[in-house]
Amino acid sequence: MNPPELIVPGRADAAEPMTTMYSRFRAMSAGLLDLVLPLLCAGCGASGHSWCDRCAGAVGESRLLLALDGAPPTVAAGPYSGPLRAALLAYKERGRHGLLGPFARIMATALLTAPLLADARAPAPRWWLVPAPSRPAAVRARGREHMRLLAEQIGERIAATGATVGVSCAVRMRAGGHDSVGLGTRARRANLRGRLLVRPGELPPSGAKVVLVDDVVTTGSTLRGCSEALAAAGVVVSGALVLCDATGHSTSRSG
Repeated sequence: MNPPELIVPGRADAAEPMTTMYSRFRAMSAGLLDLVLPLLCAGCGASGHSWCDRCAGAVGESRLLLALDGAPPTVAAGPYSGPLRAALLAYKERGRHGLLGPFARIMATALLTAPLLADARAPAPRWWLVPAPSRPAAVRARGREHMRLLAEQIGERIAATGATVGVSCAVRMRAGGHDSVGLGTRARRANLRGRLLVRPGELPPSGAKVVLVDDVVTTGSTLRGCSEALAAAGVVVSGALVLCDATGHSTSRSG
């Protein structure tokens, strides 16, 4: 039996979004702030932890979402509200890198306990995590690919259970379009049309259990678009894992 491992293929264009000095400076500055400022919980502001036990307990168990008009079956770690929403915005927009570990932990647990993916827990399962891409302009502004970093940490935690896990940015987003905040389902679909493209050299291998990973699901447009792009390249997506559910109509809880 092969030992469990985390596979992260190299990328020829991995440094492409980091081409500006501003992006590098912002990423470095955010990391330094984590070291020099008082440590406060990103969810409630309590001192001493980046993510306190009280906020962790408030997230609760993973939730099984309804199928979202063509999107793959999706599991969310919690709702897009309260402490989890505040913490996600702190990580995503304000560079709170210390939240990577707590987010990865609750998302890995959500994935491994999801009934819709329970059949993957064979003696030696092989997972392949594909992070949803961000707009190139957003990556430059943040100074990092926040979903790639999160997917890799989730992969490490799943690999620790005895699985072999791959993580690759198999889908990229072409420049252009608008920020999707505030857009409805039709507008989001139009905004993504023709902009989600696969990287042939990073496609998951045959036989892997492919799971898309994103921070928030609102209408399912991004997950649907990524799934369709991969399907056109011959890759079947088994499901999706998100940190926050912003659909407003999730159903049964699992755990």
